[in-house]
Amino acid sequence: MLHTVTWLDRLRIERLVWSLDQRLYDLPSGSRVARRREVRANLLEAAVEVGATEAVRRLGDSRELAEEYLTAELGEGPRHSWIAAALFLLTTPLLLNFFLGEAENAYQQAIAATGAHTDGTFTWSGVVWLQSSVTFVFHQGHASRTGGAWTPLVYVLLIVGTVVCGRLWRALPHRRNRQAG
Repeated sequence: MLHTVTWLDRLRIERLVWSLDQRLYDLPSGSRVARRREVRANLLEAAVEVGATEAVRRLGDSRELAEEYLTAELGEGPRHSWIAAALFLLTTPLLLNFFLGEAENAYQQAIAATGAHTDGTFTWSGVVWLQSSVTFVFHQGHASRTGGAWTPLVYVLLIVGTVVCGRLWRALPHRRNRQAG
């Protein structure tokens, strides 16, 4: 007996396809799109034959299916993660800027606390290895500052941290030395 696929059935199928797609982000985009289209087509075909509820039930959990796709394409064990790499690359500068900025603010407030009409130029060496020195110029209690840029080491650590956090070396094609024997 053939079943008609209603809009509610299509929504149920699309929810499962979307859920699967979200778990397949570590696959190359072409492969991910192909898997998504394949699952959608198979589910729609099965929904006509046995009903959408039964088709989705027979397919099983999208988490397990995604793990099977990832294992088939990328192999067993720990894999690279573009999401983890991007998360590290985007959040580390935010956190670093916040904490270095707070350290600069603390130094500026400590100088300003000495008197209401502080005048002069003060230099803070910054956080060693991470930040260049910061120069504060006070005139009648108002401060301006220059400096405080990241050192080249920060950029190196940012790149290395991104590669390590995302395990990006696993995304490189493997060289296989096959010896004819």
